[in-house]
Amino acid sequence: MKLKFLFRSFLVFTVLFSVSKSSESCTNVLVSSGASADGSVMISYLADAGGFMDPLYYYPGGEYEPGDSLDIICWHYDDYLGSIPQVPRTYRVVGNMNEHQVAIGETTFTGREELHEANGFIDYGAMKYIALQRSKTAREAIEVMTGLVEEHGYYSTGESFSIADKNEVWVMEFIGKGEYEKGAVWVAARVPDGYIAAHANQSRIRQVDWDDTENWMWSDDLVDFARERGWFDGPKEEFSFVDVYDPVDPLSLMVCEGRVWSVFNRVAPSKQFSDDYWRAVKGAEHYPLFIKPDEKITVEKMISLVRDHFDDTPHYTGEGYAAGPYGNPYRWRPLVFELEQEDGDTIQYSWERTISQPQTGFSFISQSRNWLPDPIGGIFWYGVDDTYSNAYMPLYVGTQKPPKSLATGTVVEFDWQSAFWVFNIVANYAYGFYNIIIEDIKEVQHEVESRSHAMTRAVDIAAKSLYEKDKDVMYEYLTEFSVNNAERTVQQWRELAYYIFSKYNDGYIRTSDERRPWPEGIGYPEEYLRRIVEERPGYYEIRWRDPDEPRY
Repeated sequence: MKLKFLFRSFLVFTVLFSVSKSSESCTNVLVSSGASADGSVMISYLADAGGFMDPLYYYPGGEYEPGDSLDIICWHYDDYLGSIPQVPRTYRVVGNMNEHQVAIGETTFTGREELHEANGFIDYGAMKYIALQRSKTAREAIEVMTGLVEEHGYYSTGESFSIADKNEVWVMEFIGKGEYEKGAVWVAARVPDGYIAAHANQSRIRQVDWDDTENWMWSDDLVDFARERGWFDGPKEEFSFVDVYDPVDPLSLMVCEGRVWSVFNRVAPSKQFSDDYWRAVKGAEHYPLFIKPDEKITVEKMISLVRDHFDDTPHYTGEGYAAGPYGNPYRWRPLVFELEQEDGDTIQYSWERTISQPQTGFSFISQSRNWLPDPIGGIFWYGVDDTYSNAYMPLYVGTQKPPKSLATGTVVEFDWQSAFWVFNIVANYAYGFYNIIIEDIKEVQHEVESRSHAMTRAVDIAAKSLYEKDKDVMYEYLTEFSVNNAERTVQQWRELAYYIFSKYNDGYIRTSDERRPWPEGIGYPEEYLRRIVEERPGYYEIRWRDPDEPRY
């Protein structure tokens, strides 16, 4: 039988509609077992793109007959791209994590324009989800992903993948060969135990340790392909994937490496990483691929890392005229803009690109734990919309069905039953009076997530006991917790939407339930009022005016 499977790439472009780095916004943080507080292996992933949403992916796994095939469908047009043979057994997948605790994330770096042309039909969405369906370890996932492209060709542009299992985590840089040849060139590095890594739409692997085949993998022609194209002619030891396949420029540094700096700055303040590199200062030293954090990282810390507006740095986006009167840390797209100067020339500018963004479709923190049975050890902390104002919901990989509200909805029609729209309506209302309303959101956020963290500690113990006595009951228990806790969270966000809408209705702040006295108006900060008055001197003054004074 033919099994049609829809693979979706989580950015608003395909190889046919590639765009610049300025409009891509994904961020990954990779944490090795030795760098985490409890020995978990973790990765984070933010799927960011304007006008984008995708319901929680859930694939139950299954068994197939000889001759069964799998159709690869282009997510953007739903066009059929090709078919591949199905395997006899596939694994359950919850979001971007499978039943063996393998998790995969990515950020798109696009890379050399000469390599954008498709030479096959496997896109990076298909690479991820087929690997999750077929792999028990991160190394096996790398073999599946690279093998698919080697056999069937590649359809996308450059990618950085994060690939984790319960013992280790890898970063893999990957780009097609364009019209030159079928397939792709790639390199993968294991994050050393005790270290972390991060990437955000800019390739980050430079020199390869060619002698360490245990912790490094690469395509056979990684260097030779570059030599043949005339992009590299030095000794192998000087080869740099970044410089050859995805050279940096001021824009990529400012809107991509700034996010890496933010993560590194927060987990290892003792290193005092300079902002020179991401601010495109000539000759500045690039950031390392791996760093050792000052303190071990918890799940809570991982969540805090993806909630960031360059907080507590000179680059904080919630201050200044661009933030408006209410300290909004977001800058509405387009990210890059041009202004004509007095001499007729134009200068190109770019807003800062924070990790937290309004256009996040979904995000996750995967937690893989080797001291627990797989159904219990893998927790997929899932959130929708803006990471700064969302709530992360723990979904055990042993769950047998997805929460309905997370698997419901489309981007074109508001739906109270869809978690995507529930979280969006809260966030979007907050953007108008950000530094006021965000405090109400953070209060509920803290309450909800604290409960989830406490509950998972108890669920771990109970589920482990059930695993030893009755696995069927254990799966039922994990499913009930994952579904009920998620639906409870979404309902609390509905109630939060009602609350903030009534509390701040019409630009007032209602501080009590009494109908009288009238609520206080929100008004404007003094600094903003001074700017307004300076813009139109005398216009707003309350006084008698002379007849010859201008009226406007």
